Amino acid sequence: MPKVHVLNSSGKKVKEVDVPERILLSPAKEHLIYEAILNYRANLRRGTASTKTRAQVRGGGRKPWRQKGTGRARAGSTRSPLWKKGGVTFGPSPRDYGYSMPKKAKRNALKSALSMKLAENQLLVLDQLDFKEPKTKEGVKLLRALNLDSALIVDSQDNVNLFLSLRNIPKVKAVDHGQLNVYDVLNHKSLVLTQTAFDSLMERLK
Repeated sequence: MPKVHVLNSSGKKVKEVDVPERILLSPAKEHLIYEAILNYRANLRRGTASTKTRAQVRGGGRKPWRQKGTGRARAGSTRSPLWKKGGVTFGPSPRDYGYSMPKKAKRNALKSALSMKLAENQLLVLDQLDFKEPKTKEGVKLLRALNLDSALIVDSQDNVNLFLSLRNIPKVKAVDHGQLNVYDVLNHKSLVLTQTAFDSLMERLK
């Protein structure tokens, strides 16, 4: 069974862990990755864009001029879409853009994304990430030791000091292992998991 190196926070090899072939060595399914990213971005949309139709615009109840004899075109309201300050034809209205994706398809898309990172040697496993206090310089020190400039750090959300230390660093994001998604994985150059997060993720993707 293939293995992946487990490093410490200084970037030195500590041990090795087995890599489940069915999870991290399966061929990448690009169509599922595309669908997963499309789904993630659609669910992020707020859908608050709104315009008013001619029925919703205030005013316009009086006919601007008589129907015939003026030489001008017929007009029944000053709130027609043809008029300034009029309503909007077929404009956007608040809606929910979110939709659900089959759990199996979403899981296979995440497997494909992880397989891609492993094939590119951009998947790192660390033994632990324990910061004594929440300081950005501790996060920068970690990134320099691992020679990373763009990274997604995955651990438990209970590790508050880690999340607080990384939140102000550009191109770096920390997420809980239960909230890992395809978009975040591919939006960062490197993927870094603690061994606890790695084991939990492999168990979830079985």
